[in-house]
Amino acid sequence: MPQPPEPVTRLLAEALASATYQQMPPEVIEDSRRSILDWLGSVLAGSLEPPARLAQRIVAGLGRSEEATVFGAGNASAAGAALANGVASHILELDDVHKGSTLHGAAPIIPAALAVAEREHASGRAFLLAVTLGYDAALRIGEAVNPSHYRFWHPTGTAATFGAAVAAGSLMKLNAAQMLDALGSAGTQASGLWEFNADGAMSKHLHAGKAAFNGVLAADLARVGFTGATRILEGERGFFRATSSSHDASRITDGLARRWKISENCFKMHSCCGHTHTAIDLALDLRAAQKWTGVEALEKAAKIHIQTYGPGYEIVSNCHPRSPYQAKFSIAYCVAAALLEGQVGLEQFPAERLSQEGVRHAGIAALLARTHVTVEPDLTAKYPAAWPARLTVTLKDGALWNGSSDYPRGNPENPVSTAALEEKFRALVSPRLGAAAAQRALANVKALDTCADMTDTFSGLTPTS
Repeated sequence: MPQPPEPVTRLLAEALASATYQQMPPEVIEDSRRSILDWLGSVLAGSLEPPARLAQRIVAGLGRSEEATVFGAGNASAAGAALANGVASHILELDDVHKGSTLHGAAPIIPAALAVAEREHASGRAFLLAVTLGYDAALRIGEAVNPSHYRFWHPTGTAATFGAAVAAGSLMKLNAAQMLDALGSAGTQASGLWEFNADGAMSKHLHAGKAAFNGVLAADLARVGFTGATRILEGERGFFRATSSSHDASRITDGLARRWKISENCFKMHSCCGHTHTAIDLALDLRAAQKWTGVEALEKAAKIHIQTYGPGYEIVSNCHPRSPYQAKFSIAYCVAAALLEGQVGLEQFPAERLSQEGVRHAGIAALLARTHVTVEPDLTAKYPAAWPARLTVTLKDGALWNGSSDYPRGNPENPVSTAALEEKFRALVSPRLGAAAAQRALANVKALDTCADMTDTFSGLTPTS
C-alpha cells in the first residue's frame, strides 16, 4: 500500500508554535529588523498612492476601531489595518523578494504582524519573532510549490497568506493545535492570479493586502476554536496539488526550526519588478565602465541584447509598455532607463513618459528600438535558485561589452549594507513625512528589541502636508 504523505502541515505548525525569541540567533533577529526597516519605507511612501487611498476608504467603511494603525489614514481593526497597509506596501515595487519562492514577504506578513502586535500590546521582541516565523512559513511553502505554481499563481497572495497567519498566531500565542487550524483556514483562503498583469490592474496590491487580512482572520478564528483543514498542504485536495503541477514537500521540513528563511531575504534597490534587476545592474555596470554620465548610451549603443530566464520573462516581456505600471514590468524599458539615466527609481516611471500609443520619452523609445530580449535555457535552468541575466551591448564603433550575473544587488549573494537600506528608507520617507519623522521611525526600528509595547511604536507617522 502507498504510504500517506508526511504530515508537513502539522510539523510546520508544531515547530513554529513552539519557537521562542531566545532560540533565535542574533544574526536572524538582525535580518528580521532589516526586513522591517525595508518594509517600513515602502508602506509609508506607498500609503499616499492612489490604490492605497482607495483601500483606506473601503477599510474605513467597514467600521470604526482603534485597534491598529493605518498608515496615512488613522486607525482601524487589526484585520482592516492589515488589509490597508498590505496594499500600501506593495505599490512602489520596492518591497523585498525571496528567490526560491518568488515571493514578496514583507507586504503581506509584516502588516499582519504589526496590526496584531498593536492590538495585543505585544513587545518588540514578540513582533520580531512573529515576523521571523511568518517569513519561515511563507517562504518554505512558496519553495515547495515553485516554480510550477508561479505559472498562474502570485505567491505573494497565496503562500504568504500562510505566513501572515503564522505571524498573527505567534502574537496571539496560539498553541500547536490552534496554529494548525490557522494554517488550514489560511490555506483555504489563499489566492492571487497573474491575470492582473495583462491590464496592469491594482489586483497585485490587493493580493498582499488580502493575504495580510486573511492571515489575521485565520488566526483570530483559530484562537476561538474555529477549525481548519489539518492537511491543508499535503492533502489530496490541498494546496500542493491544487496549485502546482509538481511540488516538493521536503522544502517544508528541511532545516525546520534550525535554519531561518528570513536570512535568505533579498532587498530591492530598483523600483520595478525583481525579474528585471539583474539586467538593470549589468546596465549600470556598463554605464560605469564606459564612464557615461549623460545621454552617451543613446549616442554610442547600436544594439542591446538582454538574455534572461523563462519564468521571469513571462512577467517582464512587454517591450512596448503603455503605462508606468507596465513599464515596471518591462525588462527592456528598465534596462534602457538604466543605460540612459543611471538609475531605475520612481523618477523613471512618471505618467507623462507613457501613453496608450507607447513610450513618449524619446531617448528610451530610441533604445527600445535597438533592444532584443531572448530566453536562454541555461539561464532558465538556474531559476529559481538564481535570477540570472546576460547583457551584450554592441557599440556604434563595433566594440562589444558583455556582462553576466546570477544575482542582483540586494541578494544575500550580492548584499547591501544596513546603511544602504537606511539611505533607501530616508529617500522614500523624508520627502513625504519630513526628516524628523523619518529619523524617529529609524530609531524605533533600531530599538525594537527593547520595546515593551508596540501600540504606539509606528503611530503618528503622517505626511508633512
